[in-house]
Amino acid sequence: MNYILFDGDVRTALLPFTYTRPVADIRIGILTIREKWEKFLGLTTTTITEEYLEEKYPMVEMEENIMLNASFLPTKSLVEMVRNLQANQAIFKGEDVIAFYTSASQEEVDFEEYEQLEFEDDCIQVRNTWDIFSLNDQAIRADFELLTEGRTSAPIPETVNCIQREDIFLEEGAKLSFATLNASTGPIYIGKNAEIMEGCVVRGALALCDNAVLKMGAKIYGATTVGPYSKVGGEVNNSVLFGYSNKGHDGFLGNSVLGEWCNLGADTNNSNLKNNYAEVRLWSYETGRFAKTGLQFCGLIMGDHSKCGINTMFNTGTVVGVSANIFGSGFPRNFVPSFSWGGASGFTEYKTNKVFEVAEVVMKRRNIDFDEREKAILEKVFELSAQHRNY
Repeated sequence: MNYILFDGDVRTALLPFTYTRPVADIRIGILTIREKWEKFLGLTTTTITEEYLEEKYPMVEMEENIMLNASFLPTKSLVEMVRNLQANQAIFKGEDVIAFYTSASQEEVDFEEYEQLEFEDDCIQVRNTWDIFSLNDQAIRADFELLTEGRTSAPIPETVNCIQREDIFLEEGAKLSFATLNASTGPIYIGKNAEIMEGCVVRGALALCDNAVLKMGAKIYGATTVGPYSKVGGEVNNSVLFGYSNKGHDGFLGNSVLGEWCNLGADTNNSNLKNNYAEVRLWSYETGRFAKTGLQFCGLIMGDHSKCGINTMFNTGTVVGVSANIFGSGFPRNFVPSFSWGGASGFTEYKTNKVFEVAEVVMKRRNIDFDEREKAILEKVFELSAQHRNY
């Protein structure tokens, strides 16, 4: 059977992250949503997404296909239902379709003509950007069980102070010494060739993905995910870094999500709680205004390739788009459009030729080419986000 992940109707609600990737490639827990499905299914998947992303994330259609709503995270019982899908069957959770069978010869899909199967067990659906950190504890626990079942952790060095050692798992090549790991509040997963430097204090749940680094003296509270090749220092609470992003120095990051290729300058801090303890509102790309989150704690949402200078201060519930460069004293506005250059004193448009120069240097440091495909995606995002740059 051929499995295809589709974005669904949550795509706009997950901007700015879905400007540069399908919903399936959002990281929550230890793995991306795609990686979770592929791990359960034992098969690779392809994607239905926006046309400008298709070259990087292509779709392969065969005669028989199962379409999967990428906003739903797989579970054992859900995957079992998916594997058993037959022609003209679809799986629903309330009003939302999770999966359905289709064939290459099928001209259209009309769910009124399908047998609609209700999935009655609990599962995680990512519907909003803030769900990524709000649901990260559940996602880490599920991924930890998925990745470690029937396996034995690499040895934990004697110099590491552990609480609830049985919920700590080290992959091959993980390096750590003279750190404190407390898994009593959630599991701690340390990926291949990841490093926890001396003096770090970690309270789970934590996902430190392959080749990621916790720098000396870092204080990490769960549920936090540090994606592949990311570096983190200072104090971090309930945040997700997708990968290749750095918060390398002192400063606080809480209840936040950073995409890929982001960098926070030294002593950058974000507020995650309003002074009056009121509900946090976040910029909504769907409505073009600030929307209620239902959350008291909500920090920074930052899209791919965005960066900020030293001593940057972000207000509670700040949304930063793709390829923004923020610097200077004071609090910048709490919606910074993509391709913005400036800070509290004002913004100008960050031209793509300058963006490309930086991206090429940054990605080359990780031995990844900033190629024509990546340029084309950012050029399209520049075009799509132009409506917001009315400074």
